[in-house]
This record gives sequence, structure tokens and C-alpha cells, in this order.
Amino acid sequence: MKRTIDNIIGRNIRNLRIKNEVKQNTLACELNMRRQTISAYERGITLPDIYSLIDIADYFNVTLDELAGRNRKE
Repeated sequence: MKRTIDNIIGRNIRNLRIKNEVKQNTLACELNMRRQTISAYERGITLPDIYSLIDIADYFNVTLDELAGRNRKE
């Protein structure tokens, strides 16, 4: 049984996808991935590599910090 990881990135991908009314299949096709890969990211089964993170951030026009849920304290 696979253990899920802290899933901030996956939740953010899902939230962006829903906010922008994009289906998993559509996102996967646009990023040349399988729908199951997007699902695994969203469920916290796997994490996207840095190249996939960049592609996802570019697709939704957000920064990598936003996608990763990183808030820099000043």
C-alpha cells in the first residue's frame, strides 16, 4: 500500500484545475501526460518532477511558489 505524502502541490493543482474549469484529461493532454498521472499528483501518490511543475505552473499562469504553496515571510 502506498503512503500518501503531504499533498499541498496536489491540492493546489486540483484547485487551479477546478477554478479554471479544466478536466484532468484536458490538462493531461495539454501537458502531454496521462490522466492517471494528474490524478496521482492530486491524490498525493506521486509528486511532479521540476519540469512537470514548471509546465503546470505555466499552464495556469502561476508561479512555482504559488503552486507549491510557499509563502515567504518578510
